[in-house]
Amino acid sequence: MSMDSKTKPAASIDLESLVNSHSQPFVVVDNDYRIMAVNSAYEQRYGESGETFIGRKCYEVSHGKTQPCDQEGEECPHTRVYSQGLATTCSHLHMDGDKRMHQVKVSAFPLRGSDGQLYLGECIEELLPLKDDVSSGARMVGDTPAFLACVEQLRIASSSDAPVLLQGETGTGKELAAEYIHQHSPRNLKPFQIVDSTVLTENLFETEMFGHARGAYTGSVGEKQGLFELAEGGTIFLDEIGELPLSQQSKLLRVLESGQYRRVGGKRTRKANVRIICATNRHLWESVLQGKFREDLYYRIACLNIRLPNLLDRIDDVPMLARSLLESINRSMRASYHLVDGASERLKAYTYPGNIRELRNILFIAATHSTNREIDAQLIDKIIHNLPHCPENGEQQVFNQQASMPVQAPANDAPASLDDVERQHIRQLMDRYEGNRKKVAEALGVSERTIYRKLRRLGIT
Repeated sequence: MSMDSKTKPAASIDLESLVNSHSQPFVVVDNDYRIMAVNSAYEQRYGESGETFIGRKCYEVSHGKTQPCDQEGEECPHTRVYSQGLATTCSHLHMDGDKRMHQVKVSAFPLRGSDGQLYLGECIEELLPLKDDVSSGARMVGDTPAFLACVEQLRIASSSDAPVLLQGETGTGKELAAEYIHQHSPRNLKPFQIVDSTVLTENLFETEMFGHARGAYTGSVGEKQGLFELAEGGTIFLDEIGELPLSQQSKLLRVLESGQYRRVGGKRTRKANVRIICATNRHLWESVLQGKFREDLYYRIACLNIRLPNLLDRIDDVPMLARSLLESINRSMRASYHLVDGASERLKAYTYPGNIRELRNILFIAATHSTNREIDAQLIDKIIHNLPHCPENGEQQVFNQQASMPVQAPANDAPASLDDVERQHIRQLMDRYEGNRKKVAEALGVSERTIYRKLRRLGIT
């Protein structure tokens, strides 16, 4: 990198060796938030040449905002460095050159130019990288102690090959956590197979998990690979393991203990080279004490036991989560909705019994009722007060806004329910993608399995 071309407006800064010594994106900012110098890693991250950055506001480049990030409710290192002259670190949500959001760690420290002028130096490190082939396209986002402690446990789990049990309330992101472990493990180039334990009947369990040989059943003219075979070398994620009947638990325990299985109707013994990650929203040990879950299977799957915090325990993550979720909603609706006028603070005031999934639903219905692509505190307040389980509910209020994606209201003029809005939106996406569930899932930023559940629950054929 030629510092002559990258730092012309700040020729007095003697930082050439410092800027070039960083492999991570590095930027120098003055007291007015103006970018004074960048390195090549910064150019690659934010998608332009250095000359186009010089003189621009840092928050315009990294946040796509028109005002400093501290005015958007985020912690900003700028104030600490310039008011106190102290180094600091914080977590931010940055937007790269492709308009994708990344959670990053910003390490900021004061720098002195050769003329004694104070500048801010920032080293930007990807905090929670996820590979491009993560199925849902979602991101683990947050910077509260509860969230970061959970992420650290996930990091530790990803470095081993031990079975993992993820416990947490519905909507806390257990599937995303399992995918995070897989993507950061040595098995990341191999398959990641998801099993919904609630839909595997007695007859389906063995053939789905272990496959079947030709002629194993009447009418079975071919062979079928089971999930253990399909996930060879990779990871199997058993969701809602607490719902698995005792008869199926014994069959799962057998293969986990022996490391071997046979296809239904087959004679050949196969070795199972997979890692098992399980998840449940139950207190699984209580199920063991009640005789509903095998104790020996519990110890087999719970070598590493990780509890995911509910959203109320990490409520300060809501603004960052909301921005990340809105990015996904904007992709699915081909729009540009954003939070304004205290909306983030109103979102933080709610308790979220449905956790992150409920936060996304609130933002989704807010987007459908926004007339100008802006989501303000008043709109959020109306939506929350119309939630059936909201403890703040008094009399239900009626939306007067004309939705940007109109949803037909019931005959009694009550506001359209979340199910009504979600049903119509998914139908529109199903029409757009000609019934391709995978494309609909990608547009919504969820897994294909989640789409299957929603189609069944909402009665969409």
